[in-house]
Amino acid sequence: MNGRRATPSRAANRRAALSWVATHAVAIAATLIFVLPFVFVLLTSVMSDRQALTSELWPSEWHWGNYLSVWRTPGFLTWWRNTLLYAGLGTALTLASSIPVAYALAKFRFRGRKVALLAVISMMMLPPQVTIIPMYLVWAKQFHLTGSLWPLIVPLAFGDAFSIFLLRQFLLTIPTEYLEAARLDGCGDLRILLRIVLPMAKPAVAAVALFQFFYCWNDYFGPQIYASENPAAWTLSYGLESFKGAHHTNWNLTMAATVLVLAPVILLFFFAQKAFIEGVTLTGVKG
Repeated sequence: MNGRRATPSRAANRRAALSWVATHAVAIAATLIFVLPFVFVLLTSVMSDRQALTSELWPSEWHWGNYLSVWRTPGFLTWWRNTLLYAGLGTALTLASSIPVAYALAKFRFRGRKVALLAVISMMMLPPQVTIIPMYLVWAKQFHLTGSLWPLIVPLAFGDAFSIFLLRQFLLTIPTEYLEAARLDGCGDLRILLRIVLPMAKPAVAAVALFQFFYCWNDYFGPQIYASENPAAWTLSYGLESFKGAHHTNWNLTMAATVLVLAPVILLFFFAQKAFIEGVTLTGVKG
């Protein structure tokens, strides 16, 4: 009897397992597509110089010293410092300049509000390659700031179209009654923004901050245009290309450098993904 009862139970478990695999097959395939390249990069980064040039996928010996060799590469710490400056300061300036504009477009009623919103949307659709030549001439001829990252950082103090639009969409979901009640208590617009709106808009602010930080951290086009002539101003994304050219036969060191560049972004998203996903989801509630 026990054997008869066990057989249907095993068959039911097998059917449940097959059903689960069939239901999640697409998700599993997508996960493997995204994860396997990272696994390949990680495994190659701890191989020896000779094994990295072979078709072997699993390290015969684990050379963790590759990361130390990359870290001690001349200029690598400078690239890190420049990238942190660009991403950190750029994100802070973007938030400081975009939040008030988004708040005004979402909650204020003034003449030309729709025109201003259309201008923001138009700037979102304008590719940076269209304005790069006149902007470069301005920074090079008028301010003489080429060879540095300041031509990329300073414009962020005047707002970012995508960040403004994303924040504005979220702020539309905040009930106006909260703001009116605060005005009846004697709060001004700035105090309302700082004490009421921002605490309620934390998911959207976190999403915008992550978007901008990731963009600055991974930006290759901007540093190539403005900072390529000065190695002391290179960022990780641009310096990694130089590192790859100097170590084109040392794929293990190139992969180790790639891991060191990707690791902060992956860890940051891992710890902030809840706020990021919530902010992105809620910004599309109202148009």
